[in-house]
Amino acid sequence: MTSVLLIEDDHRLAQMIVPYLTQYEFKVVHSASAQDAQFKMKQREFDVVLLDLMLGDADGLALCREIRSQCHHEPAIIMVTGRGDPADRIIGLEVGADDYLPKPFEPRELLARMRAVLRRIRPGSRAHSDHIIRSGPLEIDTAARTVLLNQQACSLTSLQFDLLVSLARQAGRVLNREQIWQSVRGETYDSFDRAIDVHIGRIRQLIEDDPRAPKRIITVRGVGYVFSALPSA
Repeated sequence: MTSVLLIEDDHRLAQMIVPYLTQYEFKVVHSASAQDAQFKMKQREFDVVLLDLMLGDADGLALCREIRSQCHHEPAIIMVTGRGDPADRIIGLEVGADDYLPKPFEPRELLARMRAVLRRIRPGSRAHSDHIIRSGPLEIDTAARTVLLNQQACSLTSLQFDLLVSLARQAGRVLNREQIWQSVRGETYDSFDRAIDVHIGRIRQLIEDDPRAPKRIITVRGVGYVFSALPSA
């Protein structure tokens, strides 16, 4: 299990994050103060530190700098904060944070960012297994059910995610609407129903650089759709 130290003095937020990450096989330890976090980090090592920038008993930037200078195993550090000043983000990255996530955020965006950071700092980790599908800066994690484009989370519905995965897993193969619907829902598709087209249009709005000239999900007139994977960056 990947170990996570959540340093967050907002108990309601912590009560949301801890069970959410636990279901994805992260072992999460919560500290509500910098002092408690420092004590816990002396007792054990953590793979990821989720650090609130605005702690009641300490400056989050100073604590980030301290973690970087004192932890020999180099944990991934993601700053989580309600402060939206771009200068804070720049300073946070300069003192050693690997990523910066402003509040409010969706739990699955936090999960996606954690996985992305772990892949960068641990290229040999199991996160590189076959549940990751890439197309240029687009990354689909079929295990976590998350989609990132340029490291930013894409908010797809469950059905839209399943449609995207169905196409992406068969990249280069033209699929008609019946085949797509069968793989996603396991049932016959009504040829007069344009639901797939509507959902594909919404997916394109999120994952294409120019939805009007898509390069990933391409329409094959009179047949269906094909996912054309772009080279990874």
